[in-house]
Amino acid sequence: MSAGKEVLFIHGGGDGGYQADEALAASLSKHLGANYNVRYPKMPDDKASPDFGWGEKIGSEIAATPGEVILIGHSLGASMLLKFLSENAVNRPIRGLFLLATPFWSGEEDWQKGLKLHEDFGSALPKDVPIFLYHNRDDEEIDISHLAKYETKLPQAIVRASASGGHQFKNDLTSVARDIHGLG
Repeated sequence: MSAGKEVLFIHGGGDGGYQADEALAASLSKHLGANYNVRYPKMPDDKASPDFGWGEKIGSEIAATPGEVILIGHSLGASMLLKFLSENAVNRPIRGLFLLATPFWSGEEDWQKGLKLHEDFGSALPKDVPIFLYHNRDDEEIDISHLAKYETKLPQAIVRASASGGHQFKNDLTSVARDIHGLG
């Protein structure tokens, strides 16, 4: 049974990405409170798929959400949310898009090709959806320069750059919860 407003959190990638981000999902749930239902599905690792099977899983998770959804992604999860939303029609209203430490894929290696965004991805995103970008200057995995690329491509986004917190935001998403509460 749903506790209220629906939140879908997509974790980061790599070995142990799901486990590493459990603390982020727990922090978000704690700071949002009982009126929010935070779903935290484990993403697949389909090496035969160019996007590791994440696009299909994101689509099924959004489709399974009753009513309006708030989307949150961390690292690879954030970039895959952008890819999915810019390449697919979504039949659920999206209340907000919150992207944390988002890598901007630009390499030509085979494994990166299924992760890269189209040049005009920003114009293909659902309209009238507030977008929030979060990044820490001391992120040890995704350099802060990636944030600048997204600022250029998504000028409508609200940007929250912090001096510290690392890639895992000190496992504290109080500021994200505050912005979600601000949506009303």
